[in-house]
Formats: sequence, C-alpha cells, structure tokens
Amino acid sequence: MIQMDARADQRQSQTLSPRLQHAVRLLQMSSLDFGIVVRDVLGRNPFLEAEEGDDEDEREGLRDGDIDSRSGEAAGEVYDGPRETDLAAPAEAEVDRSTASDSDLWLADGLTPARQGHDGDVSALDFMMEETPLNAHLHGQLGTMALSPRDLALAGVVVESLDDDGYLRTPLNELREVADVVPAATLEDLQIALKLVQSLEPAGVAARDVAECLSLQLGEIECPHVRAMARAIVNDHMDSLAARDVPALARALDASVGEVEAVCDRIRHLDPRPGWRLSSSRVNYIVPDVIVKKDRGAWNVRLNAAVVPKVRINEVYAQLFQRHRCAENAEMGAHLQEARWTLRNVEQRFSTILDVSQAIVRRQRHFFEYGSMAMKPLGLREIADEVGIHESTVSRVTNNKYMATPTGVYELKHFFSRAMVSANGKACSGTAIRGLIQDIIEAESTDRPLSDAEITRQLARQGLTVARRTVTKYRQMLRIEAVGRRKRHDGLAVSA
Repeated sequence: MIQMDARADQRQSQTLSPRLQHAVRLLQMSSLDFGIVVRDVLGRNPFLEAEEGDDEDEREGLRDGDIDSRSGEAAGEVYDGPRETDLAAPAEAEVDRSTASDSDLWLADGLTPARQGHDGDVSALDFMMEETPLNAHLHGQLGTMALSPRDLALAGVVVESLDDDGYLRTPLNELREVADVVPAATLEDLQIALKLVQSLEPAGVAARDVAECLSLQLGEIECPHVRAMARAIVNDHMDSLAARDVPALARALDASVGEVEAVCDRIRHLDPRPGWRLSSSRVNYIVPDVIVKKDRGAWNVRLNAAVVPKVRINEVYAQLFQRHRCAENAEMGAHLQEARWTLRNVEQRFSTILDVSQAIVRRQRHFFEYGSMAMKPLGLREIADEVGIHESTVSRVTNNKYMATPTGVYELKHFFSRAMVSANGKACSGTAIRGLIQDIIEAESTDRPLSDAEITRQLARQGLTVARRTVTKYRQMLRIEAVGRRKRHDGLAVSA
C-alpha cells in the first residue's frame, strides 16, 4: 500500500505585477517607440496634457546644461523625482502590488520619449517628409495613362501584389484567380499588365527576381558598350557577379579585368530593392537620447530635449475629481493613477539614461579623446555599481538608446566590451582591437590585401594575442569582406 504524505513547503519567489512587467518592456523601447506610447496615453487620458510655452526656459537650460564631473548631475536637469533602486534586483521586487514605488515602476519600465505636438509646438517629427506608399505611387502613375478600365484593373492587381521590396513574388497564374474582370483574364493579359507596371517608376519595380530587377534598371546606363556588358553579366553570369569573380567574368566576356570591374561597379550602383525608395518602413531613424560635447576641456553630457515628452497633469481636472470623488468615478480614478504613473516613468527613464550616460563618458573618456583604439574594457556591473542600480537595469537602459558624439552616433551598448589581455599584461577591449583591425585593413595594398592570418600576425607583433577566428569574427562585425573579395585588379577604367 502506497502512503502519501502532504507537506507544506514555503519558498520565496519574486513575481512582478502586470504593471511592472509592462514597465520592464517599456524600458527597453527606443525613444521613438516610447514617444508613440506617451502620445497614445496623452490622447486618451483626460488628466494628461502637453506642456506649453512655460517650459521653454527649462528646455534651454537642458540644452545648455553642463555636467559636474564630481556629482554627475546636469545643471539644466528637468527632473527632481526619486532616483532608481532597481526593480529587477531580488530585494526590490514587488509581489502584485499596485502601489509600487516610483523607483520600482521606473526600473521595471522604460517608456520611449517622443514629444507630443500641439498648436504652436514643433516636434522633431514635424521635419520628417511625409512618404507616399509604393502602391499609391504606382496607382497615381497608372491614373495618368490612357488605359481601358480592364487594363487599369489588371495593372492594379499586379501593383497590389508587390511586396515591400517592390518585387512580384506571386506567380501570374495565381493572379488570374483574383483578377475580377470580364471576360476572365488570361496569362497573356497579366503578362502585358506586368510589363506595364514594370515601365513605371521607380525603375526595377515589379521584378520577379534580382536579375530581372537589375535588368529593368540598365536603361539608366548611358554608355551603350557598358550597358551591353552589364546586360550580359546580369542575364547570364549573376553567380560570378555575386561572388565578385572578376577574372571569370573577364574570360566569359572576352574583356579585360579592369573593364569588367568597372562595369561591375556600375551594376552595384543599381537598386536591388526599388520598393524601399517609397516604403515608409524602409528606414529606422535613430534619434540620440543624449548628446556629448566637449566644452572648455571637459566632456559634457545632456539629454536630447527633442526626445523628452513634455507632458504634465491637468491640475484643474485633478482637483475637480478629488473634490467630487465617488464610487461611480472608478474609471476616472484609474485615469488619474495612469497619468501619475506615466509621469513617474518619463522622469525616471530620462534621469537614469542621463546618469548611465554620464558614467559611461567618465569611464570611456579616452575613447572620446583618441578614438576607438582607446576604448577600455567595460562591464555592466561597473556602471551599475557607480550609478547605484542593478546591472539588469543598465542592460535595459542601454538597449536601443543612442549617444551623439563628435565622431558619430553610437548605441550605449557600444561602450561595453570584455577585457582581452595583451602580451604585456594590460587589458584591451574588443572594440579597440576591432578599431586596430580596421586601421590595418584600410592601410593594406589594394592589389595584395591581407588575409585574416596575416592580420593576426600583425596584431601579435604589436603585443596582442588574438585568435585568427576572432579576427575573422571582428572583420565580419565591421562588415569588411574576405581577402579574396577585397582584391582589386589594375586595368582600364570604363566610364559609365
């Protein structure tokens, strides 16, 4: 007989409330995504309103604010809310409590900043050109042509079947089934409609593969000789073109290596994704969250005012609600709680982004002075200890957040890398080694490029012991091609 025992086992575990889980997701958002969230709340919450006029001086202070290198605080800092104690740290986790502290709500979340535009207020997004979708652009061109209703309908079927790249991936036979015309469309009808759409701008649209897309754009090449060679390469030698096997192409076309290379360069200037020219999703704009500049010998960090949402609670509505609170106003009470929670998230988000960015700049000062080869090894824990937050929060804060510097815009994660020990015992960051590899490749001879093994030996001569496979990985991270594809051949240059 089996005897069963019932025992009570007490265990300590941490569970985040739905609100805190939502906050964790928000914390990792980019500034543009965060702005969409804030604008959505602003549009439906009667207790929130966009700040007007009065905050202009505050923005100017933020724009010109300096950093005290000892305290790490911005002179023009807008927020005076509580600093974070990390929600993700075990001791700080709240178990299903809707009254979590400001710090917990913040560190669980990271809303994305975006300015809410209102009358007389100009947002950075106002300067972005409004784009016309590809299908609308093509329909507009078809509308200017003298086409019969049947031909217009068939061309429209082709247009509506294009993907974001501008390609027609659906076989014409399948389009016959969705073409609602009388009499029923034939394959020849759709081939004519396809040719009609392929004649539209942008050139290369409605192609069924890359070769056809490039072929449709060859008319842009003015020189007949170059155009003929390019057509031969695109139609019959795409594999050699993709492999950049110039000698094989020269043999197949009975032309000089230099001549073929010039034609291949011209082909590479064609657009393999013509639909991206009009696709609203083709570019992910990077808006820096912080800006770093050198002023009187010191590196100063300030928030980018363009991405900080300017919202506040409408005190008139809030006071009226507090005066006439009753059981029937539960929904309005939830709106007021959401408004206060949103403001706390905005304040804590940017306060922490600024603190983390300042700590990074202090740790990586040599990078800003001398470039990537001066980057020091840096871990999340070092920044977490300096700022006083959990390292998981640093990971979230540095995800999809960008820093504008005099040498470019970098994701905050760019400044973190593990230590690699050199021959003399000093620590060197992976970023510094990548910078050195890039410098070595940029200085190489174009007709005798260096292999990864040769680069490894050069690094060893400089006291850096790096495995060849690591050099290969770093080269690929730099988007530099292998030695065989970097080799250039001297010869006759052909003008396109």
